[in-house]
Amino acid sequence: MSLSDFLKEWNNSADTVLVHTSGSTGAPKTLLVEKQRMLASARMTCDFLNLKADDSALLCMSLEYIGAKMMVVRAIERNLRLIEVEPTGHPLANITADIDFAAMVPLQVYNSLQVPNERQKLMNIKHLIIGGGAIDKKMQEELRSFPNTVWSTYGMTETLSHIALRRISGPEATDWYTPLAGVKIGLTENNCLTINAPHLTPNILITNDIAELNGTGGFRILGRADNVINSGGVKIQIEEVERMLLDYGIDNVAVSHCTDEKFGQAVVFVTTRNTNDEALNNAISLLPKYWQPKHIVKVDAIPMAGNGKIARGEVRKIAEGNF
Repeated sequence: MSLSDFLKEWNNSADTVLVHTSGSTGAPKTLLVEKQRMLASARMTCDFLNLKADDSALLCMSLEYIGAKMMVVRAIERNLRLIEVEPTGHPLANITADIDFAAMVPLQVYNSLQVPNERQKLMNIKHLIIGGGAIDKKMQEELRSFPNTVWSTYGMTETLSHIALRRISGPEATDWYTPLAGVKIGLTENNCLTINAPHLTPNILITNDIAELNGTGGFRILGRADNVINSGGVKIQIEEVERMLLDYGIDNVAVSHCTDEKFGQAVVFVTTRNTNDEALNNAISLLPKYWQPKHIVKVDAIPMAGNGKIARGEVRKIAEGNF
């Protein structure tokens, strides 16, 4: 979808806009969302970041997804100067203007950090929000030294982009998300996060994200409930395994499972064919015993969804289909 196509849809007589979910945890879905709710979400973000008329906003993500659509809506709501570039892995390559506000996925940030000129431009963005995927510890450490505000976002298509932000730059960097104004969060009996934001979605949303509350209104995400492997009665959170592997320098493994006669479910690592086997085996030896894989599958590339997240459903098919 082009910017002009979206603007035509936004300015037509309908009260709703068609959006697509990412498909990172299953088949992509289409949703009709009310324009007034999108404007309410835009106001929340603009108020939180203190954005004002004529601030520049960079549109560098695909307009197929809610994150990019909301950048346009924020520009409309707050009269921002929208600067559009092609949604590539290096969105800052040809940027010459000063950017007050930008939203990127982690891969775009990672790529920009690798090129000195682009890294400087990234550092100069006054307000950078990062969403659509996990931000690993190495990237967080690099962004911590940035002079301006860099935020990790929490949200989903159903909440019209993010409903909470977590500072990852400067002395105020934290592991805890702060909900935006008007958003109330809670936990189910299984510790899954609940979101009550009537101005964004009419019903209380029960997520699949296992969370912890800090008692002062903030929360942090431990992993997804549907990413828990039960192996012989031991519950293993996929994201925790992947985070520990990243700590050991292994960044190309997707953790999944297959059916196992003895344990019920067995841990499977899906990795690329160019993986350094010695480094991977060394990392595996440092993992807790029950986190260590029973099987390792090599593929040409780990399946990814359109927004840069691991396509867990496809990885699961690979894991189950090999054993």
